[in-house]
Amino acid sequence: MGRLLPKRICGAIAAACLASASLADVTLRVGYLRVEQPLPPTLSNLDPVPGDIGLAGALTGLRDNVTTGKFLGQTYEMEQDVVATGDDPLAAARALLERSPFLILDAPAATLLAIADLEQAKAAILFNTSAGDLALRDADCRANLLHSLPSDAMRTDALAQVFVQKRWTDLVMIAGTRAQDRVYADSMRRSLRKFGLKLGSEKEWAFDADMRRTASQEIPVFTQSFGDYDAMILADELHDFGRYVLYNTWAARPVVGSEGLSALTWSPVIEQWGAAQLNSRFEQQHGRPMASQDYAAWTAIRTLGEAVTRTNATDPETLRAYILSDKFELAGFKGRPLTYRGWNGQLRQPIAIAHPRALVAQAPLEGFLHQTNELDSLGLDRPESHCGAFE
Repeated sequence: MGRLLPKRICGAIAAACLASASLADVTLRVGYLRVEQPLPPTLSNLDPVPGDIGLAGALTGLRDNVTTGKFLGQTYEMEQDVVATGDDPLAAARALLERSPFLILDAPAATLLAIADLEQAKAAILFNTSAGDLALRDADCRANLLHSLPSDAMRTDALAQVFVQKRWTDLVMIAGTRAQDRVYADSMRRSLRKFGLKLGSEKEWAFDADMRRTASQEIPVFTQSFGDYDAMILADELHDFGRYVLYNTWAARPVVGSEGLSALTWSPVIEQWGAAQLNSRFEQQHGRPMASQDYAAWTAIRTLGEAVTRTNATDPETLRAYILSDKFELAGFKGRPLTYRGWNGQLRQPIAIAHPRALVAQAPLEGFLHQTNELDSLGLDRPESHCGAFE
């Protein structure tokens, strides 16, 4: 004869079964669309962009949703599509929207807006997981487009808080000539103004020489004119030349920004708050570390999973209302619950300040207060936003 279970365990199992039985079975189908973008050549190929970046994070989030859904009668499915360079992303988006009103998007800003403006997308929920452009959260916002990736301004604001805390007030910057570099440099200048700082000097990196052989000779000469300073900012979002600047500057000073001490959405060096478990699970599934874009896609699909779990609904109107409400919270392994800004659809989240070997701090830093939510000290706050689509 089998052993009898204690009454308290029987009661817990019965309660769980009753709770599960009270929920109608639901199925949520999600589409994942990646629009390929040609990457310009860089000086080094040591850090190739993974072919499944973003998608791997979505698959891990899908598996997490499926695990939770088994106990609640919920089923999660995801269909994926890749648009090759030169093909029509709008046709692919329309096809996915015919089968699901929920799309996770990996696309440039202009394509995101074009998809959001489709007739088929008016009642949909779209997630931006790859574009940090501030305009998407500002005057160019769309009510059906949420942002699980932090804006560039959130990352540069996080570094500006570090500058203030460490009293690094004499700052210089080297900016690349690529579009991504210029956008990051503009965001950094905005953040410095926001926190009462300014650049002492700035130079543009316009070299095409092979720095792998000449960095130790060229970079000291290039940086000598900066004189003394507290920290050097690098705007090199393609990770082209910045790696050769570290430890080759004329003055031995900290290097921050795109290289050195960086503000990141996610990193394998984040180990607190259960993050090590997420990193381990991801690496076991995909054979590589989790990157920031993976985390953005993971939070997008987990957002939908959390909303379905709490509402037991699958229609976009109900889920969107819940996601943007004060009731929504997502456990994101960052030490604070993640929520969405009701005025522009940006996911509030802490920003890691880290170098490749360790986490140094997490912004918002201590002492940077806010009247409602300290996380709103990063990026566009409500009074700064020109987004009217969410009103």
